Amino acid sequence: MEPFIIATEVSTVAQNTFIRIHTDDGLTGMGECSAFPMLVGETQETCFAVAREFARLLKGKDASDIRARMAGLHAFIAFNSTIKSAFDMALHDLAAKEKGVPLYKFLGGTKKIVETDLTLGIGAPAAMAAKAVAWVEKGVKTLKIKLGKDGKEDVERVRLIRAAVGPGIGLRIDANQGWDFDTAVETLKALEGFAIQFCEQPIHHDYDYLLPSLREQVPIRIMADESVFNHHDAIRLIESASADYLNVKLAKSGGILEAIEIADTAQRYGVPCMLGGMLESRLALTANAHLAMSHGNFAFYDLDTCLLGQLQDPVVGGAVYNGFVLELPDAPGIAADIDPAFLETCESVVV
Repeated sequence: MEPFIIATEVSTVAQNTFIRIHTDDGLTGMGECSAFPMLVGETQETCFAVAREFARLLKGKDASDIRARMAGLHAFIAFNSTIKSAFDMALHDLAAKEKGVPLYKFLGGTKKIVETDLTLGIGAPAAMAAKAVAWVEKGVKTLKIKLGKDGKEDVERVRLIRAAVGPGIGLRIDANQGWDFDTAVETLKALEGFAIQFCEQPIHHDYDYLLPSLREQVPIRIMADESVFNHHDAIRLIESASADYLNVKLAKSGGILEAIEIADTAQRYGVPCMLGGMLESRLALTANAHLAMSHGNFAFYDLDTCLLGQLQDPVVGGAVYNGFVLELPDAPGIAADIDPAFLETCESVVV
């Protein structure tokens, strides 16, 4: 992919792992995950190694009992949420196919408009402003600006972008844990006049205990991302008044089951969520779109993963972008697969 820069990492490849689960009755479930080492602690290689162990654990088991199968994976190894999410996805794909319905219907949802924002990676302020204009000309309504390198330069980035796109475009910012506490306070105060919807993860998750104080001092709402992996984190952050919103990602939560648990938990507290992603292909993007259409507490969508400079699209079927709105097929399950010719170029194993 084209280089994509955030506060903690420069990505030049998408570290993705694809799995298929075959059942005795002839169904095949597809799953994919995208490793992001600096955020989740997994790489493509670790996902591939753990996946082989998971496959051995699942052989001969009842694929329709998703909770039991995922409980077995959790009991086998702690953490490793990224590769777990691929297996969770494949099991949900199988379950929806067994019922003969699209995944969003299996999850209790209906079709609705899911319109993503568009993320601007970190660059020179003027260059980011020019890119922002180019995306607005393509029809984007909301931009997410990656920040977190230098507070004063980050303010200049936002200033130039807002001046370039005008007042009608929504702006969100994401520091990816890049600021220390004092820089976060200073920077977010300086950004008050630019109509910022929210700031994602301003400080490192080790300093979550400082988030309540940060929220009291700054005028911009705070969204937790790297601080929330599961619904226990959600409860901790909400009850401590640490965040206004939560960002839910399959690669952090371990899959659809826990993503729904986080969204349900947040909804009980009246805290809206965003559904986001890493650098997935359109296969996992499609699963995310199904999830987005099945839960009412996802108020924001950051599902632009396939618009961030990926140089190949190996997916057959699946969701497509109509501008920045995601449209889903109505075939059973996730309704996406990977081109066999592309898979021939990949390292693979059958268990």
